[in-house]
Amino acid sequence: MSRCLRLRCPVCGRSSIVGKPFQIKHQCDSCNALFKREEGFFVGAILANVVVTEFVIVAVYVMSLALFASRFQLILGILFSLAVIFPLAFYHHSWSFWLGLDQLIEGLPQAGKEKR
Repeated sequence: MSRCLRLRCPVCGRSSIVGKPFQIKHQCDSCNALFKREEGFFVGAILANVVVTEFVIVAVYVMSLALFASRFQLILGILFSLAVIFPLAFYHHSWSFWLGLDQLIEGLPQAGKEKR
């Protein structure tokens, strides 16, 4: 899972999973592990992003209530900004987490050897 934090291939750890900003490579440059497989595989990465974003928003909300108890406009501004920025900043990590979880459960297939 430490490879996921560093956005590395969950199989070999040698190559980055990121091609360009907001674009995940199709496969690993080193070991040919497939990062993008069947249609709908990415839904798990979206789910991971949404769930972590919601937990972060709730945690910041609780802390904001303690710090800015009566300044509700400020709290709403902070939460709105966080709700827009955090999912974008966490995009690659949510994919990395999802790929790492898939690697732990069933292993990522290699290009040309896809599971049918």
